[in-house]
Amino acid sequence: MSDPRYQIDVSVVTHYLPEQSQPEENRFAFSYTVTINNNGQVPAKLLSRHWIITNGDGRVQEVRGAGVIGQQPLITPGHRYSYSSGTVMSSRVGTMQGSYQMLAEDGKRFDALIAPFRLAVPGSLH
Repeated sequence: MSDPRYQIDVSVVTHYLPEQSQPEENRFAFSYTVTINNNGQVPAKLLSRHWIITNGDGRVQEVRGAGVIGQQPLITPGHRYSYSSGTVMSSRVGTMQGSYQMLAEDGKRFDALIAPFRLAVPGSLH
């Protein structure tokens, strides 16, 4: 069971961007808005991210980097941080998942998991 002092919950909302996509060239653009909730007991700073992006053909791309959108926010208990970003895939459907590497104010490092979520062109799934 995870330690309740370090409880970070992540939710994601996705959108297909037809104006930035070129289906005839297998280019599908998506935006996503991430909300990171600190439901724990200790302030925690988001140090870095690790994304695993899998397109509909099973091709996997991993992305790692410091912070998110150039920021390393400190999220206090009971508060949230939201940001928007995007990705381009070569298929109409894919998934993303990963983790944020966090540093609690008391010095504990831990991962906040990002559950798999789907990116899909509307009408692609039945």
